[in-house]
Amino acid sequence: MKKTFSVLLAALFLFAAAAPVFAADAPERLTFREDGTFTILHITDTQDDHHPSWEMLNLLKRSIEESDPDLIVFTGDVVEDSRVGDPGVDDEPMREGVCVYDAKREIVIDKTLANIETAVDAIFTVLEDSGVPYVIAQGNNDHKCGITNADWLAIYGKYAHNLTQDQSDDAQGRIDCRLPVYGADGSPVFNVWIMDSGKGGVNADQIDWYKRTSSELTAANGGEPTPAFAFQHIPTADVGNLFTECHAWEDGATAKGTKFYRLDPAIASGDNFYAYVPGTTTEEFAAWKECGDVIGAWFGHQHVEAFSGTVDGIELGLTYGMEFAKTGPYGYRVLTLHEDDITRYDNEVFTYSGSVKLGTDKIGKMDTAPKEYNSFTRFFAYIRNILKSMISIITSLF
Repeated sequence: MKKTFSVLLAALFLFAAAAPVFAADAPERLTFREDGTFTILHITDTQDDHHPSWEMLNLLKRSIEESDPDLIVFTGDVVEDSRVGDPGVDDEPMREGVCVYDAKREIVIDKTLANIETAVDAIFTVLEDSGVPYVIAQGNNDHKCGITNADWLAIYGKYAHNLTQDQSDDAQGRIDCRLPVYGADGSPVFNVWIMDSGKGGVNADQIDWYKRTSSELTAANGGEPTPAFAFQHIPTADVGNLFTECHAWEDGATAKGTKFYRLDPAIASGDNFYAYVPGTTTEEFAAWKECGDVIGAWFGHQHVEAFSGTVDGIELGLTYGMEFAKTGPYGYRVLTLHEDDITRYDNEVFTYSGSVKLGTDKIGKMDTAPKEYNSFTRFFAYIRNILKSMISIITSLF
């Protein structure tokens, strides 16, 4: 009797040890569909609080319905840390942010954490209701709200379809992971790299982890890199290489110092608001090139920009945000892979307009065709771009 009880007790302990601490420890298997496609919905920057925007939640819901994705990648700034003002898009106008402060302006962690859990639940409930697996790349505002990465992982682990987990070993405990996507024959044919860019970008430890892991995967695949996308919140400076110096009147022209820059129409298209200067190759981009697996890297952070283009064989792109306490455009990106030729993927950006409260909400595909200018429209474009440049310079200071 004692022996039987001991065996049962041991089995229970083994079962308990094998049970996942977080739901993401046993992720859902991501697989190409029978028609050979795999669709990724890229969303970013909801940047809301415990009084969520009605429009934001509606955009989340509609983006999933319209794109019918197999995976949702959310590149951070899930919550707003602390900021004054919104134009009445929720039931607490003129205030944004989850942080609660004491008299010394220090964050009160327990109350802030409660606000974060409420804010996150409003967003993740929409994602959970869709039944689509999703993963989070932490944003700078998620880091600024005072809770630890362990706290974030505990929150993520409460949701069945949240695949976010920490696989890297960097000293700062950043939340990085790789998600394999399997083909029709059951073998991994694509990877999704999720990188936590912290408050200012990835660190050297994270790049080392990526390089080691990528190299191990390549060796296991007979020396052939498995194609991959990388997702993170803060863009790398390499996006500047999508830009070229231009005249002030040209479409998309924005000032940086005494010069104007625009997307280089030979390699990129979309909608830029800020100016980016070409000429930088980051250590992260160099690692992608060295490993040879990343064919596209996608970012958030800037909210009002949606552009993409190819630099040295890697497509780089920013996606519109979803924070309605700031001015738009608002939107999302849809990336559709094809198993018979994974490097041939579809890349589309969609925008949201109107109001769910008024019943006028609408989804439209972004037009990336370059604009043609005559002498008359050049003058107005010049004035517009000067004004836009002044605004972009001012907003970059905050």
